[in-house]
Amino acid sequence: MRRAAVLGTGQTHHRTRRTDVSMAGLCREAIDRALADAGVGWEQVDAVVLGKAPDLFEGVMMPELFLASALGAAGKPLLRVHTAGSVGGATAIVATSLVRAGAHRRVLAVAFEKQSESNAMWALSIQPPFSAPITAGAGGYFAPHIRSYIRRAGAPGHVGALVAVKDRRNGALNPYAHLRQPEITVESVQASTMLWDPIRYDETCPSSDGACAVVIGDQEAAEASERQVAWIRATAMRTEPTFYSGKDHVNPRAGATAAAALWAAAGIKDPLDEVDVAELYVPFSWFEPMWLENVGFVGQGQGWKLVESGETALGGALPINPSGGVLCSNPIGASGLLRFAEAAMQVMGRAGEHQVAGASTALGHAYGGGSQFFSMWVVGRNPQ
Repeated sequence: MRRAAVLGTGQTHHRTRRTDVSMAGLCREAIDRALADAGVGWEQVDAVVLGKAPDLFEGVMMPELFLASALGAAGKPLLRVHTAGSVGGATAIVATSLVRAGAHRRVLAVAFEKQSESNAMWALSIQPPFSAPITAGAGGYFAPHIRSYIRRAGAPGHVGALVAVKDRRNGALNPYAHLRQPEITVESVQASTMLWDPIRYDETCPSSDGACAVVIGDQEAAEASERQVAWIRATAMRTEPTFYSGKDHVNPRAGATAAAALWAAAGIKDPLDEVDVAELYVPFSWFEPMWLENVGFVGQGQGWKLVESGETALGGALPINPSGGVLCSNPIGASGLLRFAEAAMQVMGRAGEHQVAGASTALGHAYGGGSQFFSMWVVGRNPQ
């Protein structure tokens, strides 16, 4: 298989409302930064892959059609990807596949969400025929899964607050983050309003407007780059139904099998020892210990212990979400691509104040739907 690498990344300033730009302007803000970071021009991009979450989130159906010119895709192949909240990660993987297949030399992956122009809670609460109602939005859906994890793992109740404090303080180091709260404390998190037991207000992600873009190139393009690139060592995607008999919502099979395939493809035998930093998709703070177990960094019931030990903080053995993660910025369609881009930024040495010293191998992770869509990649400073 041909090699592929991240040549450059770009993202917007994420805010509750980006009324200063249209959807097209939001995408261009991220694209222009990505092209500049990669040192390439529009004419060097061969194809564009666009990802976003359900169209009802903005109420604009098939937005890729009217965005084609703004995306630089007029006259070029343009693909739309949609895998719910994991779509950003899936978008990067589709773009990588086009390069690895030899179809294109450079591909631009773009993902966005402008939630302020609609209502995601409403969009998540509709009841299509033959489906279960989710009348309390994402938080109401996932809260029982978190309670199940706490019971099964015997986790103490303060672990969610520890994750929230870590990520919000990390976000204060990220100039693009929506929420930047350097003064947040465990006590202030525990005093915040309970939304969906056991999820408190300060343990949940914001609703953000934002976009992210990544330029992916083949080996020749990567070797021609004057800057450090992030070599894509492996990718993996897996899907399972939202509901089926025996489904484990705490430890989804799709996530575990995707991670196992990813580590095998990347030649990684001990992820906790061999991975320097990870960007996990954590929309509610308790998902950090859950995903630490699901992707295989630690065994079942051990995720909360790694969090409590402090090893997932900056300076720890495995920093998780040094960018602040989804708990600080959540333009849903772009959230997964942000995890992938931030992982690449770490190994390229371009993460600024939230850079993990000496990072050479990083994980980007995304999930979506009812814990049914999973996308992941491993990137490194050097080709495999």
